[in-house]
Amino acid sequence: MAIKSNTPARGGTWRQGLFALLVSVAGGFASMAHAGDAAIVINEADGQVITAVNADEPNHPASLAKMMTLYLAFQAVQNGTLKMDQELPVSSWAASKAPTKLDLRSGQTITVEDCVLGMITKSANDAATVVAEGLGGNESHFVEMMNAQAQLLGMSNTRFANASGLPDPEDTTTARDMSKLAMALYHDFPQYSHYFSTKDFMFRGRLVRGHNNLMDKYPGMDGLKTGFTNAAGYNLASTAVKDGRRLFSVVMGGRTAASRDRLMARLLDDGFENQETPASLVAQAGEAPAAVASSKARRTKGGVAAAKATAVADASTSRRHHRRGSKTEAVASAATCSKKKKGATCPATTARNKVAGQKVASAGASPDK
Repeated sequence: MAIKSNTPARGGTWRQGLFALLVSVAGGFASMAHAGDAAIVINEADGQVITAVNADEPNHPASLAKMMTLYLAFQAVQNGTLKMDQELPVSSWAASKAPTKLDLRSGQTITVEDCVLGMITKSANDAATVVAEGLGGNESHFVEMMNAQAQLLGMSNTRFANASGLPDPEDTTTARDMSKLAMALYHDFPQYSHYFSTKDFMFRGRLVRGHNNLMDKYPGMDGLKTGFTNAAGYNLASTAVKDGRRLFSVVMGGRTAASRDRLMARLLDDGFENQETPASLVAQAGEAPAAVASSKARRTKGGVAAAKATAVADASTSRRHHRRGSKTEAVASAATCSKKKKGATCPATTARNKVAGQKVASAGASPDK
């Protein structure tokens, strides 16, 4: 009769432990946010979801996070906590935020309305932080307010990490959750919805231009918000009206601004025709330009030249964007250091800013838009 032993075979314990560790790590990666192709289109009147592709997959919001900062700002104005013409102080923490920004300086003040316009057009990270500190006392407490409001709106797969959407590995959301927030902004604060159609505004003697370029091209589009980081890809939340019918749509993880905008236009076109957009088209917006070009070349007669042109155009757009971001940071840094005495070195960043810098590096991302 064989005797059943409770002692594991030699090596069994460490093998079981290794297996458990691998399962745990795999589960962790499965829940992490990533830049992936995702899209959703919803009919405002009845909440019907017309298209949903990877709508519940975790992604980084980038500057779409500012929609929640705007939601809380509008809420505060509506209940009298803030006024649109109220001046808010600019702290050194707010002024230190990475571009894009309004170049606010510590010790200055800025009105709530200019913060709103700065966030919507320029996607100003310093303006978002000013609002956060004005309402929450500090950005950390304001983030708690953001996450509490997200739960109230049913955004169960969202966790905000800062007021602006600047890179942070813990900043997580989904296309579906962002669509809930976009619709809530229009439903809860219709008196402020016109701000989202702002294309530019005058700020202290200079014209601040927005970069939601699709609003200039798509008939009936009157908002909402763009977003970009390397970790998130190119994001866009949009709303448009046709024949009295309003749709809301969100695209996340676009490879370029151009491919993201093309996908958004197609999603809305199909949505107004009550047609579902093929998942393959959503996937193309998140592919590398070369991959999309190759796919087009295989499917169309004489498509090789056209595909190459598309790839070159998209790659050029992406390179120009990154060059502008790098140049802006370099100029800002040089301007700050040039004010020091000759031969002096710029002071080290504060411990708080070092932590923020480490988070940016860990997210593998550039400053947000």
